[in-house]
Amino acid sequence: MRKTLALLMLLAGISSMTLTGPVQAQTWPAKPIRMIVPFPPGGFSDVFGRILAEKFSSAWGQPVVVENRTGGGGNIGAEVVAKSAGDGYTLVMGTVGTHAINASLFSKLPYDPVKDFTPVAFVVEAEGLLVTHPSVPAKTVKELIALAKSRSDLTYGSAGAGTTGHLGGELFKAMAKVDIAHIPYKGNVPAITDLLSGQTSMVFATLPTVLPHVKAEKLRAVAVLGSNRSTALPDLPTVGEAGLPGYEVNNWTGLFAGPGTPAAIVSKMNTEVQRVMRLPEIQARMAGEGLRFMPTTPEQFAAFVAKEVAHWAPVVKMSGAKVD
Repeated sequence: MRKTLALLMLLAGISSMTLTGPVQAQTWPAKPIRMIVPFPPGGFSDVFGRILAEKFSSAWGQPVVVENRTGGGGNIGAEVVAKSAGDGYTLVMGTVGTHAINASLFSKLPYDPVKDFTPVAFVVEAEGLLVTHPSVPAKTVKELIALAKSRSDLTYGSAGAGTTGHLGGELFKAMAKVDIAHIPYKGNVPAITDLLSGQTSMVFATLPTVLPHVKAEKLRAVAVLGSNRSTALPDLPTVGEAGLPGYEVNNWTGLFAGPGTPAAIVSKMNTEVQRVMRLPEIQARMAGEGLRFMPTTPEQFAAFVAKEVAHWAPVVKMSGAKVD
């Protein structure tokens, strides 16, 4: 009798464990979800975070509240999720900065970008542009390098210490052997605002944030930051083509949950990200703004993040950039 009872209890336990994942996915979300964007409003991680939040809310019947927690090159917002309960109710729009570059850039990072998060899905990659204020008398990379060697008053703004705009500028300086002063801001919007008014000389920016100003001839596009030319500006050379072979800076954002988030919930979120990013209106928007979506499973995204951490470490070292 006791053996039979023990066997029944064991089978019940196994059955319970088997059903845990599906049941969690079916009942989640049962309350509002908090989505952290570790940068100010206006950047591409914020824009696509809000797109996802709206679509998630419609699909799941629960509010998804976007919260901009800025500072520390994105570390402050990312840390909130790294130390969350890991139940799927606290998410972050992580970036190449928060989940790859900062691991080498900061001597003391308040989280481990690989171990302290549950990768959900790659969302979008943004092409980059080197743009200058029209008053800067240089139209090409070679002319800009020559100008920087002859003048000491050139500056470049960035969205903050540790961002790709900062690293891109430091890498440019190191490879070109020039000195251009870095002016950090709290986000892309104020950095670009000051560039438009001529307070700074240039920015190494994500294409969507500056393309409208380039088209309006308020800023001058000098070169593409990545390894390939942009479909949005096909005649514009890359920095590598135009004078600094090997130069490459790319920016991306993806969705992460807290550590230990159940696989069934992560899978449910991943499926919804794939659906949203394939919507015709989203695809059309990305094509016009120099953005790319890369479909991934959670496992593929996790592998991508690990490779990015390893990829950026020597780049940070080469640039000489350090924060704190």
